[in-house]
Amino acid sequence: MKQISYNPLEYQPGMEEIQSDLLSHVLKSVNNFHAEEYSAEAVKRAIASPHRSIKDFAALLSPEAEHHLEEMAQAAKALTRRWFGNSIQLFTPLYIANYCENACTYCGFGCRNKIHRAKLSFDEIEREAEAIAKTGLRELLVLTGECRGASGVEYIGKSLELLKGYFGVLGIEIYPLNAEEYRYLQRCGADYVSVYQETYDLNRYAQVHPAGPKRCFPYRFHAQERALLGGMRGVAFGALLGLGEFRHDAFAAGLHAYFLQEKYPHAEISFSFPRLRPFQEAPGRKQDAGGPPPPPVTERRLLQIMLAYRLFLPFCGITISTRERAGFRDAVAGMVATKLSAGVSVGVGGHGEAQKGDPQFMIADGRSVAQVREMLENQGLQAVMIDYVRL
Repeated sequence: MKQISYNPLEYQPGMEEIQSDLLSHVLKSVNNFHAEEYSAEAVKRAIASPHRSIKDFAALLSPEAEHHLEEMAQAAKALTRRWFGNSIQLFTPLYIANYCENACTYCGFGCRNKIHRAKLSFDEIEREAEAIAKTGLRELLVLTGECRGASGVEYIGKSLELLKGYFGVLGIEIYPLNAEEYRYLQRCGADYVSVYQETYDLNRYAQVHPAGPKRCFPYRFHAQERALLGGMRGVAFGALLGLGEFRHDAFAAGLHAYFLQEKYPHAEISFSFPRLRPFQEAPGRKQDAGGPPPPPVTERRLLQIMLAYRLFLPFCGITISTRERAGFRDAVAGMVATKLSAGVSVGVGGHGEAQKGDPQFMIADGRSVAQVREMLENQGLQAVMIDYVRL
């Protein structure tokens, strides 16, 4: 196990500290979570309950619940259809830069990897927007590597102002910001913020983030709350499943969102469930999760996690990304997932012109927007390109 040489709870200069008790609530709950303690009877009670508690959520994530996926799936599908109908939102990501100052051991963008770095000009961003808009998509997730120097807040803001002329909904998945910075980007056109904690295990977090601003665990943890304080209407949560003990990370991410929703009832909450994926092997690029591997997250276990979230938080959006193979994405669409990415490029650019910078990871589903729409129609589902109109 790698030696931890810094305090992951220590804030760095310029990082805003807010008065919030969410972190202590989540860590305390996770410390008291023992997945093996739940019996078949506890799982059955959780599935049958009309209003599921935190204890029920824990039971649904337990090893015992793996034997009850059919019952969980039936209950989850009924909730999905009740609250979301047969609609599935479609979007695509646009990476505008891949410069990064963090040394994450598991990520293709890590600053110690010798990759082709790039940043789109505003003209290139516009050409990307034109190409994506021609597919019919009206929702875009804008991503960068985590580097304020190369892709600063002003650059991201100007990019959003340009992109909102083409898209009705804009999300951002960038480095964590202070509340006023989120407020600035909200005025520029951002609607929601995605931040993944990666792992909620403090020791594991320190092992896999040996250098860079991302070392500060609480600043990242409180990013969604700062985003809401900055006026964002929606926030997305998730853990990188497979980086730490997946049941504990799934439980923690769910409680993180649950407690935040209690505090900010107006917030639109959603989840994504990325599994650890290899990045493209090349000279100077080495993937290292930082210690002995945790238990594997199989597709069956991923499905269990998604079903548990739907049963615990029935109103929340659930996204399934192109990290997963097409067959799995097709199976969960409409059952539990309410949002799919399509026509995906995870390198810098790659929609309107050739990819300009190396990708973050390897995708498993490379289907076009038209192909994903056809799949949904064949299943009796409706592809929704936009669910929000700016006045």
